[in-house]
Amino acid sequence: MSDILKITDDFVLNLLKNDLDDKYVYHNYTHTRRVVKSTQEIIDNSELDVKEQKALLLAAWLHDTGYIHGAENHEEESAKIAENFLNEQNQSEELINEVKKLILATKFNDTPVGKLEEIIRDADASHFAKDYYPETSELLKQELQLRGTNFSNKEWRKENIKVFTEKHRYYSAYAIKNWNVLKNENLLKLIKAKKKKKKKYDKEKIKVDLKNQSPERAIQTLFRTTLRNHIKLSDIADTKANILLSVNAIIISLALANIIPKLDQISNRHLLWPTLVLILFSVASIILSIMSTRPNVTSGEFTEEQVRKREVNLLFFGNFHKVPFKKYQSALMSLITDKEEVYESLLKDLWLLGVVLNRKYTLLRWTYTIFMLGIIISVIAFILAFMTTDFEQIKDLAP
Repeated sequence: MSDILKITDDFVLNLLKNDLDDKYVYHNYTHTRRVVKSTQEIIDNSELDVKEQKALLLAAWLHDTGYIHGAENHEEESAKIAENFLNEQNQSEELINEVKKLILATKFNDTPVGKLEEIIRDADASHFAKDYYPETSELLKQELQLRGTNFSNKEWRKENIKVFTEKHRYYSAYAIKNWNVLKNENLLKLIKAKKKKKKKYDKEKIKVDLKNQSPERAIQTLFRTTLRNHIKLSDIADTKANILLSVNAIIISLALANIIPKLDQISNRHLLWPTLVLILFSVASIILSIMSTRPNVTSGEFTEEQVRKREVNLLFFGNFHKVPFKKYQSALMSLITDKEEVYESLLKDLWLLGVVLNRKYTLLRWTYTIFMLGIIISVIAFILAFMTTDFEQIKDLAP
């Protein structure tokens, strides 16, 4: 018997290797070998005579050869290929008919009749009870996609659970005893994966629904972004004012150290007015820079009447830094219990920041303008002073 089985193995390998379409990534020689191995496992644990064993193993080797002609009616095509091959090998007509009957029994939707048909059916579906089931399931899914039938992961999981629970069962005594438990373990894994995915999906759906249904998130983002931008603009204004302070301080220091001590000399009297212009404009720029960054001093207190009428901004420290904590806590707690009052306070805080920014940038604009005019007028004054001095010296030298 081993000789014909070896010849059949070589025949199937060459046939599928040369003639099977590449899209059959599941129904190929690897799958055939698994079915043969499972068939042998059941045979080793069953009471069968040599003829029955031979028919089963030959059917297992040849049961999917019909896929070389396509998936449709592949069992009938496999039976024809098996008949031609076994005739060439001079096998008995009785054996050939038995092999053909066993191949046709692998149709998934049919009910097997007899012990041998039950064994071949169980061997063909043995992967349901194997630890490599996830890999074979994924290969079958890919094959179906290559053949034009697409499944999402969710749909494929659902279809597998349906096959496990409604469409498939083991028939032979050995498979029922030894494979049903392992099959149920794989089914349990599928159900757990389904529940896990459903739980994750429901959680994400709740997040999305809450996000879509609640406009507060967009409102909070609006306030957060706008307040952050106002604070950045305030920092920029303070930085610009500090730069102007430093530059004008340097100008005044240089003028006091290098120019003014020399003005008492008669030859340098013409520099007096240009120097005074430069210093005066620099002082004016410094004053405006200080005004733009100088903080306003507030009382740091509020009354219950102001809180009740919402006339005080409880979010600004200058309005509460002198107030006892209990009083401030009570006032703020009464504020945050009302969503509209919270938004009103945020709006007031935003508006006050805008007022402060307007004052800062207005003063900064005047500071830059005065500084620019001071530089221009000072340069013109120095030029005129030097030109006037040169003209007078020329007159004095004239005969």
